[in-house]
Amino acid sequence: MKVEKFSYDNKIVKDFAYATIIWGVIGMLVGLIAALQLAFPDFFNDYLPLSWLSFGRIRPLHTNAVIFAFVGNGIFMGVYYSLQRLLKTRMWNDTLSKINFWGWQLIILSAVLTLPLGITTGKEYAELEWWIDIAIALIWVVWGLNMFMTILNRRVKHMYVAIWFYIATFVTVAMLHIVNSFELPISFLKSYSWYAGVQDALVQWWYGHNAVAFFLTTPYLGLMYYFVPKAANRPVYSYRLSIIHFWALIFIYIWAGPHHLLYTSLPDWAQTLGVVFSVMLIAPSWGGMLNGLLTLRGAWDKVRDEVMLKFMVVALTAYGMATFEGPMLSLKSVNTLSHFTDWTIAHVHVGGLGWNGMLTFSMLYWLFPRLYRTPLYSKKLANQHFWIATLGILLYAIPIYIAGFVQGLMWQDFNPDGTLVNGEFLDTVTALKPYYILRTLGGLLYLTGACIMFYNLFKTAQKGKLVENEEDEAVNLINAKESKEDRKYWHRGIEHKPVKFLVFSLIAVAIGGIAEIVPTMIVKSNVPTIESVKPYSALELEGRDIYVKEGCYNCHSQMVRPLRFETARYGEYSKSGEFVYDHPFQWGSKRTGPDLAREGGKRSNYWHYDHLLRPKIVSPGSLMPKYIWLAENDLDLSMLDKKIKAMQTLGVPYPEGFEKIAKTEAEKQAEEIAIDIVDNLYNNLPKKEQKLFNKKTKVEELKKKEIVALIAYLQRLGTDIKTAEK
Repeated sequence: MKVEKFSYDNKIVKDFAYATIIWGVIGMLVGLIAALQLAFPDFFNDYLPLSWLSFGRIRPLHTNAVIFAFVGNGIFMGVYYSLQRLLKTRMWNDTLSKINFWGWQLIILSAVLTLPLGITTGKEYAELEWWIDIAIALIWVVWGLNMFMTILNRRVKHMYVAIWFYIATFVTVAMLHIVNSFELPISFLKSYSWYAGVQDALVQWWYGHNAVAFFLTTPYLGLMYYFVPKAANRPVYSYRLSIIHFWALIFIYIWAGPHHLLYTSLPDWAQTLGVVFSVMLIAPSWGGMLNGLLTLRGAWDKVRDEVMLKFMVVALTAYGMATFEGPMLSLKSVNTLSHFTDWTIAHVHVGGLGWNGMLTFSMLYWLFPRLYRTPLYSKKLANQHFWIATLGILLYAIPIYIAGFVQGLMWQDFNPDGTLVNGEFLDTVTALKPYYILRTLGGLLYLTGACIMFYNLFKTAQKGKLVENEEDEAVNLINAKESKEDRKYWHRGIEHKPVKFLVFSLIAVAIGGIAEIVPTMIVKSNVPTIESVKPYSALELEGRDIYVKEGCYNCHSQMVRPLRFETARYGEYSKSGEFVYDHPFQWGSKRTGPDLAREGGKRSNYWHYDHLLRPKIVSPGSLMPKYIWLAENDLDLSMLDKKIKAMQTLGVPYPEGFEKIAKTEAEKQAEEIAIDIVDNLYNNLPKKEQKLFNKKTKVEELKKKEIVALIAYLQRLGTDIKTAEK
């Protein structure tokens, strides 16, 4: 057979490598700022009261930057490097590779420019607006097309295990993203989720959990299967285990999303499915971890000398810990304690910092000397990075685990007479401050390590010269006959046929989604309606949009679970029919502040006004920032008619023609709230100042501000059920 010569495209790998490092440092820095806001709220929230820097806006920026910018670029970096070498061919189209790179960076830049400005859909891990979602889908298809055509043009017959995970990642993320991103655009910067309430929650966490599964896990498992054997210079421990690991993982993972919604208004059967499949998930997850760690058997002496192997060992260990803990957290008895607490934050960061971060660092340390044909600038700095990063993970995770336990136990603590020990939610907030400070130190250490790596790799690149087109040669075996060894394994037939493999992968991941989501769409009994639940008023709808814009769901939930300590604190547990007009749902996943599902009517309009502007005076010990811009920004009702029409399109039963009078109705309600607030402001002034206070002028000013609309929304929450009870 003739030997064919070809070259690998290393320039695209280099581009994604630098993007991984730069966006990683930025994403970690934003996360550090968010952590500092919780550890030292007086400084950030009182002395720097900037809308674009508020926690509710930058927390989504942090998650998007770390997941899609840092890890996303890391995926492309590793795939573009390994795929070419595994298939013995150059990427199918260099232009598509460049479109993939620059398109992805523009998408990330769009997130950086929109999320801090409050331009968001309000769905966790899917906050980007509709036109960015379309761009993501297009760029993802560009990558998938380039990857798949490269596979079809390969010079080897057998598709190595890493490529299985790349294929599954492509088809599943495309499916998840498209289904979850069905939105009805109102303008270029505003849209509403097509789904509502319970259905939206189920679709969102089917997507959200599997964004972790198929963006943060399966592609990195593929990269693990390539880079760990390469670094250890040993074959994968077990080929058969990799087969079981792959198919079991992608089939089971997709069912586990409902474990994020235990004890909520989601139908019990869906919750149970989520629990069952989550527990089953331990087996394939640990199968992958053990396959990686056992590949290193006999190479432990190398771990002392090879820094990338040290990072890999910690990465695999963190993956094993996170994938054991995840199923445990899905058990209802454990979830009762963990849900809405910092325990979940610790769990996520063990996976993010340990699994994704450390494996990414190991890949970067592997790639730069090979891309630039020069030894690493400083092994000493690399080892320092390893220990600093490992210490950073421990110093981050341990205090936040403790914070989660403290938080959950304090919420559930009762006196002998049946009253809550910590009746004031703030008692559970102030108790966590020391842990938040330690968490911040851990994050700072981890970021410092990343900066050390950046310097080390930059100096490595300076010392060498990039091999943009790396020459190689190989015999084209694509049409070679199957060997007797190949015929022994039934799986070889699938490995040799990429189209069939893609179709089988799609079927495996689609089954779970169809089984869980479709019944809630077509069987009405899954989401029973409640007669007393009515659509939001025009002003309340605007207020809800402001609530979403400010990212209030990042700190407040709107879901009272049917648990004694929840109902004792917040009131009647939440019903599925309460949320039928919520596009999107706002149940939240973390309580830095109290649940708001029953907030309506508990406090006066003036209390909410004062609390939004002076939270730490009204509620001493609060971490909440001052929302002074809400009292300064004019309420924009110019799109209210379009919003009402959109809601009607989505099935919200506003009266015909309501869009024509919606603005007038909103202004009328705003004036009523403004009058009430101004009367209280006047009554709280000293008599000398009352003479100088012009109530009419103040009402005219206040009724036009965003703060009034937000108060209208807060005062509506839960009142439909209260009305029904009366």
